Amino acid sequence: MLLSDFDYELPEELIAQTPVEPRDASRLMVIDPVARTVEHRHFFELDQFLTPGDALIFNDTRVMPARLIGRKEPTGARVEVLLLRRVEGDTWEALAKPGKKALRGATIRFGEELSCEVTGHTDFGGRLVTFHYRGIFEEILDRLGETPLPPYIHEKLEDSERYQTVYSRESGSAAAPTAGLHFTKPQLEALKASGIHLGFLTLHVGLGTFRPVKAERIEDHAMHSEYYSIGEDTARLIRETKAAGKRVVAVGTTSIRTLESAATGNNEIYGQSGETSIFIYPGYEFKIVDAVITNFHLPKSTLIMLISAFAGREFTMEAYREAVKERYRFFSFGDAMMITRPQAQA
Repeated sequence: MLLSDFDYELPEELIAQTPVEPRDASRLMVIDPVARTVEHRHFFELDQFLTPGDALIFNDTRVMPARLIGRKEPTGARVEVLLLRRVEGDTWEALAKPGKKALRGATIRFGEELSCEVTGHTDFGGRLVTFHYRGIFEEILDRLGETPLPPYIHEKLEDSERYQTVYSRESGSAAAPTAGLHFTKPQLEALKASGIHLGFLTLHVGLGTFRPVKAERIEDHAMHSEYYSIGEDTARLIRETKAAGKRVVAVGTTSIRTLESAATGNNEIYGQSGETSIFIYPGYEFKIVDAVITNFHLPKSTLIMLISAFAGREFTMEAYREAVKERYRFFSFGDAMMITRPQAQA
Protein backbone atom coordinates (compact mmCIF):
# COMPACT_ATOMS: atom_id res chain seq x y z
CA MET A 1 0.00 0.00 0.00
CA LEU A 2 1.12 3.55 -0.66
CA LEU A 3 1.72 6.28 1.90
CA SER A 4 -0.60 8.57 -0.07
CA ASP A 5 -3.48 6.15 0.63
CA PHE A 6 -3.54 7.49 4.21
CA ASP A 7 -3.49 11.21 3.51
CA TYR A 8 -6.34 13.65 4.11
CA GLU A 9 -6.83 17.42 4.13
CA LEU A 10 -6.96 18.97 7.59
CA PRO A 11 -7.50 22.68 8.19
CA GLU A 12 -4.93 23.90 10.71
CA GLU A 13 -7.57 25.48 12.92
CA LEU A 14 -8.96 22.00 13.71
CA ILE A 15 -5.73 20.96 15.47
CA ALA A 16 -6.68 21.23 19.15
CA GLN A 17 -4.28 23.45 21.09
CA THR A 18 -5.86 23.07 24.53
CA PRO A 19 -7.89 20.33 26.22
CA VAL A 20 -11.61 20.74 26.87
CA GLU A 21 -13.01 20.96 30.40
CA PRO A 22 -14.18 18.72 31.86
CA ARG A 23 -12.29 15.90 30.19
CA ASP A 24 -15.40 13.93 29.18
CA ALA A 25 -17.03 16.98 27.50
CA SER A 26 -15.12 16.19 24.29
CA ARG A 27 -17.10 15.00 21.30
CA LEU A 28 -17.32 11.31 20.40
CA MET A 29 -17.75 10.00 16.87
CA VAL A 30 -19.12 6.45 16.98
CA ILE A 31 -18.62 4.47 13.80
CA ASP A 32 -19.70 0.99 12.77
CA PRO A 33 -17.69 -0.15 9.74
CA VAL A 34 -20.00 -3.13 9.19
CA ALA A 35 -23.23 -1.12 9.02
CA ARG A 36 -21.22 1.88 7.72
CA THR A 37 -22.95 4.21 10.15
CA VAL A 38 -21.65 7.33 11.90
CA GLU A 39 -23.08 8.90 15.07
CA HIS A 40 -22.09 12.23 16.59
CA ARG A 41 -22.17 12.12 20.39
CA HIS A 42 -20.18 13.24 23.45
CA PHE A 43 -17.68 11.26 25.50
CA PHE A 44 -19.82 11.36 28.64
CA GLU A 45 -22.30 9.21 26.64
CA LEU A 46 -19.76 6.40 26.22
CA ASP A 47 -21.70 4.09 28.56
CA GLN A 48 -24.49 3.90 25.97
CA PHE A 49 -22.14 1.99 23.66
CA LEU A 50 -20.89 -0.51 26.24
CA THR A 51 -22.67 -3.48 27.79
CA PRO A 52 -22.15 -5.16 31.19
CA GLY A 53 -19.35 -7.67 30.93
CA ASP A 54 -17.33 -5.70 28.36
CA ALA A 55 -13.73 -4.98 29.36
CA LEU A 56 -12.04 -1.62 28.84
CA ILE A 57 -8.26 -2.04 28.63
CA PHE A 58 -6.18 1.05 29.50
CA ASN A 59 -2.49 1.94 29.15
CA ASP A 60 -1.40 3.19 32.59
CA THR A 61 1.92 4.68 31.45
CA ARG A 62 2.84 8.12 32.78
CA VAL A 63 4.65 10.82 30.80
CA MET A 64 8.11 11.67 32.15
CA PRO A 65 9.26 15.29 32.48
CA ALA A 66 11.48 14.22 29.61
CA ARG A 67 12.32 17.56 27.96
CA LEU A 68 15.61 19.07 29.14
CA ILE A 69 17.07 22.38 27.97
CA GLY A 70 20.83 22.61 28.35
CA ARG A 71 24.00 24.33 27.14
CA LYS A 72 26.78 22.66 25.22
CA GLU A 73 30.20 23.02 26.81
CA PRO A 74 32.25 25.08 26.31
CA THR A 75 30.39 27.12 23.65
CA GLY A 76 27.16 27.66 25.60
CA ALA A 77 25.02 26.75 22.57
CA ARG A 78 21.42 25.88 23.49
CA VAL A 79 20.53 22.18 23.08
CA GLU A 80 17.19 20.49 23.75
CA VAL A 81 17.30 16.83 24.81
CA LEU A 82 14.13 14.73 24.80
CA LEU A 83 14.47 11.46 26.71
CA LEU A 84 12.82 8.49 25.04
CA ARG A 85 13.78 5.49 27.16
CA ARG A 86 16.41 4.21 29.56
CA VAL A 87 18.80 1.83 27.80
CA GLU A 88 20.83 0.76 30.82
CA GLY A 89 21.93 2.44 34.03
CA ASP A 90 22.39 6.16 33.35
CA THR A 91 22.40 5.78 29.56
CA TRP A 92 19.27 6.87 27.71
CA GLU A 93 18.04 6.97 24.15
CA ALA A 94 17.08 10.54 23.30
CA LEU A 95 16.37 13.05 20.57
CA ALA A 96 18.59 16.14 20.45
CA LYS A 97 17.88 19.47 18.75
CA PRO A 98 19.81 20.82 16.95
CA GLY A 99 21.46 17.52 16.15
CA LYS A 100 24.66 19.15 14.87
CA LYS A 101 25.27 20.47 18.39
CA ALA A 102 24.98 16.96 19.86
CA LEU A 103 27.61 14.88 18.10
CA ARG A 104 29.42 12.00 19.77
CA GLY A 105 31.63 13.27 22.60
CA ALA A 106 29.68 16.48 23.24
CA THR A 107 28.91 17.46 26.83
CA ILE A 108 25.62 19.19 27.60
CA ARG A 109 25.01 20.80 31.00
CA PHE A 110 21.53 21.37 32.46
CA GLY A 111 22.62 23.03 35.69
CA GLU A 112 25.06 22.49 38.51
CA GLU A 113 23.70 19.05 39.39
CA LEU A 114 23.13 17.45 35.96
CA SER A 115 25.01 17.00 32.69
CA CYS A 116 25.22 14.38 29.96
CA GLU A 117 27.72 13.17 27.41
CA VAL A 118 26.63 12.10 23.92
CA THR A 119 28.02 8.57 23.68
CA GLY A 120 26.50 7.36 20.42
CA HIS A 121 23.98 7.67 17.61
CA THR A 122 20.98 5.43 16.93
CA ASP A 123 19.74 3.97 13.67
CA PHE A 124 16.73 6.30 13.73
CA GLY A 125 18.55 9.61 14.05
CA GLY A 126 18.51 9.75 17.82
CA ARG A 127 21.33 9.92 20.36
CA LEU A 128 22.61 7.83 23.23
CA VAL A 129 23.39 10.05 26.21
CA THR A 130 24.98 9.13 29.54
CA PHE A 131 24.06 11.30 32.52
CA HIS A 132 26.30 12.51 35.33
CA TYR A 133 24.66 13.95 38.44
CA ARG A 134 24.71 14.40 42.18
CA GLY A 135 21.72 12.99 44.03
CA ILE A 136 18.75 10.94 42.81
CA PHE A 137 18.24 11.13 39.05
CA GLU A 138 14.43 10.93 39.11
CA GLU A 139 14.19 13.79 41.63
CA ILE A 140 16.54 15.93 39.55
CA LEU A 141 14.52 15.19 36.41
CA ASP A 142 11.32 16.21 38.20
CA ARG A 143 12.92 19.57 39.03
CA LEU A 144 14.68 20.35 35.76
CA GLY A 145 12.61 18.53 33.16
CA GLU A 146 9.46 19.67 31.40
CA THR A 147 6.51 17.62 30.18
CA PRO A 148 7.01 17.29 26.42
CA LEU A 149 4.11 18.25 24.16
CA PRO A 150 3.74 17.31 20.49
CA PRO A 151 5.26 19.85 18.06
CA TYR A 152 1.85 20.78 16.62
CA ILE A 153 0.71 22.16 20.01
CA HIS A 154 1.81 25.79 20.31
CA GLU A 155 -0.22 26.90 23.33
CA LYS A 156 1.34 26.67 26.80
CA LEU A 157 -0.28 24.01 28.98
CA GLU A 158 -1.14 25.61 32.33
CA ASP A 159 -1.63 22.30 34.18
CA SER A 160 0.81 19.54 33.16
CA GLU A 161 -1.55 16.92 34.63
CA ARG A 162 -3.91 17.55 31.71
CA TYR A 163 -1.36 15.71 29.56
CA GLN A 164 -1.61 12.72 31.91
CA THR A 165 -4.48 10.26 32.17
CA VAL A 166 -6.26 10.18 35.54
CA TYR A 167 -5.10 6.55 35.97
CA SER A 168 -1.43 7.03 34.97
CA ARG A 169 1.04 5.38 37.37
CA GLU A 170 4.01 3.78 35.54
CA SER A 171 6.44 6.57 34.59
CA GLY A 172 8.38 6.03 31.38
CA SER A 173 6.68 7.62 28.35
CA ALA A 174 7.81 10.47 26.13
CA ALA A 175 4.18 11.12 25.10
CA ALA A 176 0.74 10.48 26.55
CA PRO A 177 -1.63 7.68 25.46
CA THR A 178 -4.06 10.38 24.44
CA ALA A 179 -7.26 8.33 23.99
CA GLY A 180 -7.31 7.98 27.76
CA LEU A 181 -7.22 11.74 28.38
CA HIS A 182 -11.02 11.88 27.98
CA PHE A 183 -11.81 9.73 31.02
CA THR A 184 -12.61 11.22 34.43
CA LYS A 185 -12.43 9.38 37.74
CA PRO A 186 -16.21 9.65 38.31
CA GLN A 187 -16.84 8.25 34.82
CA LEU A 188 -14.54 5.29 35.50
CA GLU A 189 -16.32 4.60 38.79
CA ALA A 190 -19.71 4.80 37.09
CA LEU A 191 -18.64 2.41 34.33
CA LYS A 192 -17.31 -0.05 36.88
CA ALA A 193 -20.55 0.16 38.89
CA SER A 194 -22.55 -0.59 35.73
CA GLY A 195 -20.73 -3.89 35.19
CA ILE A 196 -17.95 -2.77 32.84
CA HIS A 197 -14.60 -4.35 33.73
CA LEU A 198 -11.46 -2.20 33.83
CA GLY A 199 -8.05 -3.70 33.00
CA PHE A 200 -4.61 -2.08 32.81
CA LEU A 201 -1.39 -2.71 30.94
CA THR A 202 1.70 -0.61 30.22
CA LEU A 203 3.37 0.51 27.00
CA HIS A 204 5.95 3.28 27.29
CA VAL A 205 5.52 5.53 24.26
CA GLY A 206 8.84 6.24 22.55
CA LEU A 207 10.39 7.30 19.26
CA GLY A 208 7.71 5.73 17.07
CA THR A 209 5.32 8.50 18.12
CA PHE A 210 7.62 11.21 16.76
CA ARG A 211 9.02 9.48 13.69
CA PRO A 212 7.19 10.14 10.38
CA VAL A 213 6.74 7.46 7.74
CA LYS A 214 9.05 8.23 4.83
CA ALA A 215 8.78 5.01 2.82
CA GLU A 216 6.41 5.35 -0.15
CA ARG A 217 5.41 1.69 0.28
CA ILE A 218 4.25 1.47 3.87
CA GLU A 219 5.39 -2.15 4.06
CA ASP A 220 8.97 -0.83 3.91
CA HIS A 221 8.58 1.23 7.10
CA ALA A 222 10.41 -0.08 10.18
CA MET A 223 8.84 0.58 13.60
CA HIS A 224 10.95 1.48 16.61
CA SER A 225 10.66 -0.90 19.57
CA GLU A 226 8.88 0.11 22.78
CA TYR A 227 8.66 -1.58 26.18
CA TYR A 228 5.35 -3.16 27.20
CA SER A 229 4.04 -5.19 30.11
CA ILE A 230 0.74 -6.93 30.72
CA GLY A 231 0.04 -8.60 34.05
CA GLU A 232 -1.58 -12.01 34.39
CA ASP A 233 -4.57 -10.40 36.13
CA THR A 234 -5.36 -8.32 33.03
CA ALA A 235 -4.68 -11.26 30.73
CA ARG A 236 -7.06 -13.40 32.78
CA LEU A 237 -9.73 -10.70 32.60
CA ILE A 238 -9.41 -10.68 28.81
CA ARG A 239 -9.66 -14.48 28.54
CA GLU A 240 -12.73 -14.50 30.79
CA THR A 241 -14.33 -11.66 28.82
CA LYS A 242 -13.79 -13.54 25.57
CA ALA A 243 -15.14 -16.80 27.04
CA ALA A 244 -18.30 -14.96 28.15
CA GLY A 245 -18.88 -13.65 24.62
CA LYS A 246 -18.27 -10.03 25.64
CA ARG A 247 -16.00 -7.43 24.04
CA VAL A 248 -12.45 -6.36 24.74
CA VAL A 249 -12.41 -2.60 24.12
CA ALA A 250 -8.89 -1.18 23.69
CA VAL A 251 -8.47 2.41 24.88
CA GLY A 252 -5.96 3.85 22.43
CA THR A 253 -3.56 2.57 19.82
CA THR A 254 -0.92 1.80 22.46
CA SER A 255 -3.31 -0.63 24.16
CA ILE A 256 -4.07 -2.21 20.77
CA ARG A 257 -0.38 -2.70 20.02
CA THR A 258 0.26 -4.22 23.44
CA LEU A 259 -2.68 -6.61 23.28
CA GLU A 260 -1.87 -7.78 19.78
CA SER A 261 1.85 -8.13 20.65
CA ALA A 262 1.09 -10.26 23.70
CA ALA A 263 -1.51 -12.45 21.95
CA THR A 264 -0.47 -16.09 21.57
CA GLY A 265 -3.42 -16.89 19.29
CA ASN A 266 -7.00 -15.90 18.60
CA ASN A 267 -8.55 -14.94 21.97
CA GLU A 268 -5.42 -16.22 23.74
CA ILE A 269 -3.22 -14.00 25.89
CA TYR A 270 -1.08 -14.39 29.00
CA GLY A 271 0.88 -12.06 31.25
CA GLN A 272 4.26 -11.07 29.86
CA SER A 273 6.61 -8.15 29.22
CA GLY A 274 9.16 -7.29 26.56
CA GLU A 275 9.83 -5.08 23.57
CA THR A 276 7.43 -4.68 20.66
CA SER A 277 7.94 -3.21 17.21
CA ILE A 278 4.62 -4.46 15.84
CA PHE A 279 3.40 -2.49 12.81
CA ILE A 280 -0.32 -2.91 12.16
CA TYR A 281 -1.73 -1.83 8.81
CA PRO A 282 -4.60 -3.03 6.54
CA GLY A 283 -4.53 -6.76 6.06
CA TYR A 284 -3.66 -7.47 9.69
CA GLU A 285 -5.99 -9.95 11.42
CA PHE A 286 -6.77 -8.93 15.00
CA LYS A 287 -6.54 -11.62 17.65
CA ILE A 288 -7.77 -9.85 20.79
CA VAL A 289 -9.35 -6.44 20.17
CA ASP A 290 -13.10 -6.21 19.49
CA ALA A 291 -13.65 -2.44 19.71
CA VAL A 292 -11.49 0.66 19.94
CA ILE A 293 -11.59 4.09 21.56
CA THR A 294 -9.08 6.43 19.93
CA ASN A 295 -8.34 10.02 18.97
CA PHE A 296 -8.05 11.42 15.44
CA HIS A 297 -4.54 10.87 14.09
CA LEU A 298 -2.08 12.66 11.82
CA PRO A 299 -2.24 12.10 8.05
CA LYS A 300 0.18 9.44 6.77
CA SER A 301 0.97 8.27 10.32
CA THR A 302 1.36 4.68 11.52
CA LEU A 303 -1.58 5.34 13.85
CA ILE A 304 -4.07 6.11 11.08
CA MET A 305 -2.76 2.97 9.33
CA LEU A 306 -3.51 0.94 12.45
CA ILE A 307 -7.04 2.35 12.67
CA SER A 308 -7.49 1.64 8.96
CA ALA A 309 -6.56 -1.98 9.63
CA PHE A 310 -9.32 -2.14 12.22
CA ALA A 311 -12.08 -0.18 10.47
CA GLY A 312 -11.09 -0.67 6.82
CA ARG A 313 -9.06 1.95 4.97
CA GLU A 314 -11.84 3.27 2.78
CA PHE A 315 -14.34 3.67 5.61
CA THR A 316 -11.70 5.18 7.91
CA MET A 317 -10.88 7.88 5.38
CA GLU A 318 -14.59 8.55 4.86
CA ALA A 319 -15.01 8.96 8.63
CA TYR A 320 -12.07 11.37 8.79
CA ARG A 321 -13.53 13.49 5.99
CA GLU A 322 -16.81 13.54 7.92
CA ALA A 323 -14.96 14.61 11.07
CA VAL A 324 -13.36 17.51 9.19
CA LYS A 325 -16.75 18.51 7.78
CA GLU A 326 -18.32 18.42 11.26
CA ARG A 327 -15.45 20.44 12.74
CA TYR A 328 -14.16 17.85 15.20
CA ARG A 329 -10.99 18.73 17.10
CA PHE A 330 -7.96 16.69 16.04
CA PHE A 331 -4.86 15.04 17.58
CA SER A 332 -3.69 14.84 21.21
CA PHE A 333 -6.08 17.33 22.84
CA GLY A 334 -8.83 16.66 20.32
CA ASP A 335 -12.05 14.67 20.25
CA ALA A 336 -12.51 10.91 20.31
CA MET A 337 -13.78 8.10 18.10
CA MET A 338 -15.21 4.70 19.03
CA ILE A 339 -15.01 1.90 16.48
CA THR A 340 -16.57 -1.53 16.46
CA ARG A 341 -14.64 -4.16 14.55
CA PRO A 342 -15.59 -4.80 10.92
CA GLN A 343 -16.07 -8.25 9.50
CA ALA A 344 -13.96 -7.52 6.42
CA GLN A 345 -11.26 -5.06 5.50
CA ALA A 346 -11.87 -2.41 2.85
